[in-house]
Amino acid sequence: MGMVRSTNESSLTGFILLGFSDHPQLQKALFIVILILYLLTILGNTTIILISHLEPKLHMPMYYFLSHLSFLDLCFTSSVIPQLLVNLRDPMTVITYGGCIVQLYVFHALGSTECVLLTVMSYDRYVAVCRPLHYSVFMHPRLCKILASMVWLSGVATSLVQSTLTLQLPFCGHHQVDHFICDVPVLIKLACTDTIFNEIELFVAGGLFLVVPVSFILVSYGYIARTVLRIKSTTGRQKAFVTCTSHLLVVIIFYGTIIFIYLQPSKSKYKEQGKFVSLFYTVVTPMLNPLIYTLRNKDFKGALKKVLGNILCINFT
Repeated sequence: MGMVRSTNESSLTGFILLGFSDHPQLQKALFIVILILYLLTILGNTTIILISHLEPKLHMPMYYFLSHLSFLDLCFTSSVIPQLLVNLRDPMTVITYGGCIVQLYVFHALGSTECVLLTVMSYDRYVAVCRPLHYSVFMHPRLCKILASMVWLSGVATSLVQSTLTLQLPFCGHHQVDHFICDVPVLIKLACTDTIFNEIELFVAGGLFLVVPVSFILVSYGYIARTVLRIKSTTGRQKAFVTCTSHLLVVIIFYGTIIFIYLQPSKSKYKEQGKFVSLFYTVVTPMLNPLIYTLRNKDFKGALKKVLGNILCINFT
């Protein structure tokens, strides 16, 4: 890392994240909207974590992984939004080289972790619907903890490889990043050397963490759909459908936007829209996840009312 700093002019002063400075008429509105969405994200995901922990009836694998997803979303947005809000107020604010490194590692570690976590959650739904009699065996608490550990370790490992390779590139000339985050694709563009190896590695990593998980999820939901259609009870079919469609909707929103960013050719005509698409999966999706998972979930709504009722009773006694 020290060698990169010594040969890298931009590393001495940091980087200027241009963000949405090319759309000055949108900046004030974006600041207000993003701030509101961030506060809602904190409120919604914190609520899921607390309720899942406080209510014994929710001590199940589904809510265990959902709590991890909520914690992940809290960290994911917090690694991006505070800096984004600063940049919307002052587009020429410089993020230090060290700050850019931290954001790069953290952002990619959390993003990769979420890709794998959503895959594990689809496996949990597959076992719950297709192998209900063996659910307690397949999704034993110890196995859930092992899976959660593997999910986090896989995200950290791929971030270390991806980000380190990017930071080995010499960043010559200007240090203006045409984005609101220090992301691998935009930093590769600043390199003053051949980046074909980095682009190929980014594409391969995208395949491993996007195409493979999506394929696994689609296969899982193929089996789930077949099983649900065989359920004779209308009530049972609706319950399985509601539980699974929530997760599937999150998968479509999250993976759809990320695939748009990371699996496009480097010269694609849609690359200029990348900032707005990135805004969607870094700001909007983490806010939507709590709503998607809880609005149609009777168990969670019942637990929320119970916990709030207990809190109100304590305060009034």
